[in-house]
Amino acid sequence: MSLHATTSRQLRVVAIGGGTGLSTLLRGLKRYTAAPPGSPLCEDLPCLIRELSAIVTVTDDGGSSGRLREDLNMLPPGDVRNCMVALSEDEHLLSRLFQHRFLHGDLQGHSFGNLFLAALTEISGDFAQAVQTSSQILAARGRIYPSTTANATLSARMDDGSLVAGETNITASKRSIRELILSPTDAGPLPETLDAIAAADLITLGPGSLYTSLITNLLVRGIPEAIATSNARRVYICNLMTQANESLGLSAAQHIEKILNHARTRGLSKDAKIFDYALINTAPISPATLAQYAREGQAPIEADLDRIRALGIEPVVGNFLHEGDVLRHSYDRVAETVLSLDLRR
Repeated sequence: MSLHATTSRQLRVVAIGGGTGLSTLLRGLKRYTAAPPGSPLCEDLPCLIRELSAIVTVTDDGGSSGRLREDLNMLPPGDVRNCMVALSEDEHLLSRLFQHRFLHGDLQGHSFGNLFLAALTEISGDFAQAVQTSSQILAARGRIYPSTTANATLSARMDDGSLVAGETNITASKRSIRELILSPTDAGPLPETLDAIAAADLITLGPGSLYTSLITNLLVRGIPEAIATSNARRVYICNLMTQANESLGLSAAQHIEKILNHARTRGLSKDAKIFDYALINTAPISPATLAQYAREGQAPIEADLDRIRALGIEPVVGNFLHEGDVLRHSYDRVAETVLSLDLRR
């Protein structure tokens, strides 16, 4: 069914994740969200989204974000910054400005966007408020919430039984992750985050790194329970390729199983559902791109559709590729597809 079909229904959409995956998805969803007064509405697309909210992981401890986190005792701003840029009205200019990294002096390695958020955090005394103020300044077509305002850190139990502390160290490890642990274990979300999930018509998780961008959000107290009790269409957006120690050798269904197993550590019952659909690419990837990723030990994620259906989840397959210097999801096709799921009601 076409998104251009006549409908008066406008959706409340919540997108959960982190890294480049979430910001990529937001670029697609933004086009269906009403622009600020005086701007073209929805870029000639149907205005299907009345409220767009992003819930963003905040456990990064590397690079500019890690330095600001240590020096200023603030939450890491990097993933939030990328979402702000993706949702901004003038993305091209702001992308150049907010992603600009200083090359010399004491600011070397810092991005302007991270410093902007750091300054607003000091002024307001609250990181979440700084994010909302930034969004207003940038005329963002959506709201952005950190998944938790606790100073949370990650540890991972690896396949050899060792415990690796810190997201940067986890990502750099050569071992495979078996379990992700959030500290403090009772880290909670903003009330606005739970309100957004409760009111949502559509909730997405992914794409993004299985553990450090996706599962980390579901270890925040209250978030998996809120998703499980939501009446929204709940969609897992599967990655295109396996990734280093996070998902090498895992099929699409195994990605979902890892997510469900971690959500159940927060007290969800075995029968509780957090996904209704799984969006999975089944289009072929060019030999040149496959060879490029194979050199890093990465391969396309197997679309084991029957195993996904056995989990009570309906696969949604198609061509969701965008091949450039790196392989990304086509945010236009992904956004159109996830929004069209509501038309099945």
